[in-house]
Amino acid sequence: MSDALLSALAEALAGLVTAVETADEDALDPDTAVEWLESTGHAFAGLSAADRRALDGLFRAAALREPEGPRRNALLKASEGFGLTAGLPSGLPAGPASGLLSGPSADAHAAACDAVLDHTRRLAAVVRDADPATPVPGCPDWTLADLARHVGTVHRWAEHLVRTRSATRVLARDVPLDPPADPAAHADWLVAGAERFAATARDADPDAPVWSPGADPHVRHYPRHVLFETLVHLADAELAVDGKAGPLDPATAADAVDHFLTDAPYIARIAEPVSRLGRDGTVLRLTARDTGAVWTLVLGGGGFTWTRGSGGAEPTAAVEADAGELLLLLHRRYGADDPCFTHAGDRGLLDAWLAATAL
Repeated sequence: MSDALLSALAEALAGLVTAVETADEDALDPDTAVEWLESTGHAFAGLSAADRRALDGLFRAAALREPEGPRRNALLKASEGFGLTAGLPSGLPAGPASGLLSGPSADAHAAACDAVLDHTRRLAAVVRDADPATPVPGCPDWTLADLARHVGTVHRWAEHLVRTRSATRVLARDVPLDPPADPAAHADWLVAGAERFAATARDADPDAPVWSPGADPHVRHYPRHVLFETLVHLADAELAVDGKAGPLDPATAADAVDHFLTDAPYIARIAEPVSRLGRDGTVLRLTARDTGAVWTLVLGGGGFTWTRGSGGAEPTAAVEADAGELLLLLHRRYGADDPCFTHAGDRGLLDAWLAATAL
């Protein structure tokens, strides 16, 4: 089924549930309305967690295509009307980190834009002086030239979304990329794309709605998303060329772990395998030695939830390292057997989690 057809069906269904919920009693018998909503919601409840996430995202995208006002607000409640998100693990933080989806300060938004540019310049310096045919261990079958093209594509794709405020998904192949034919020009092409993204995102309203691949459909999603994508691939390039990753700023790395855990339930290639782990009630704890940050993940209900802090739960498995090392572990750039990690409890749970969340 095409993306266009899926979007059209979701928009029609969201409009229908909105009409049913707001219909006058003289136009629609309330008992009939409730019966229809409950029977449809029951059918949706049989979907996997990943499919329910996808449908929720389609409803949300349909709402954002409407101008601001009562109809958009009503459409944004379509998932709730069907009971679509009832019992669905949110994957979102609780406690001290619960503000992650609220608007960042202007300074934090601008700082993330600047950090994208800073890290891209570091990546460009690695690419400029290295053989473009160098294999990249963290991205099997990629060369350094492939990695450079990927990161430059991400920058231009995200810039297009922020600039156009697209309410629907845009594929990278539909965005003008203009990659250079000569790999020797990749470094300058990378920096140019990062400069354009940073300028566009810095000038944009962080709270403006736009489609996103994760939990937060606003412009504020993209500077962090692009920064952390660049950060991980900078480490990839350094590992490929130097055999080790350069130092990662601890606070930035910890924020990247937050971002990964927040968006993971919206990534089908992660959400679907996690829903099949069969480790309900088990607890995985990650502790950053350098920042003191603690992440507690609880599996169950077809997904997982997480909090910053211990949450009072006794971990089934635990792993400790610096924040940057934990980030690269989650992205499978470091193996769990690396001596930088300290383990406790059921190592099999950590291995199962890493296998399920591998991209």
